[in-house]
Amino acid sequence: MLNQVVLVGRLVKDPELRYTNDNKQVTNVTLAVNRSFKNVETGEYDTDFIRCTLWSGIAQTTTEYCSKGSVIGVKGRLVTRYQEFEPNKRINYPEVIAEKVTFISTNNKKNEELPN
Repeated sequence: MLNQVVLVGRLVKDPELRYTNDNKQVTNVTLAVNRSFKNVETGEYDTDFIRCTLWSGIAQTTTEYCSKGSVIGVKGRLVTRYQEFEPNKRINYPEVIAEKVTFISTNNKKNEELPN
């Protein structure tokens, strides 16, 4: 059995580093991933929005060097989460637990502030 996902997309908002109760670093990001084919009806490329969870050093580094619009690659495993709105009404959605993140094009605000 194999559960491996590789995505390349843009961050839809700035990542925010949080800490769990046992002091582990975590951030959730959403990647906008364009499909490789055009929608027949509109003639435009559709985009999928994929939620990813990053832990520990990956979370810290991504938060430090990336911001909204950064292009990153994520390699990880797919899990199914659910959110319950009312009794007997829940929505399932996929989420990727990141094992590796590659920075392809960052919008690092810190680099913009450095003197020439």
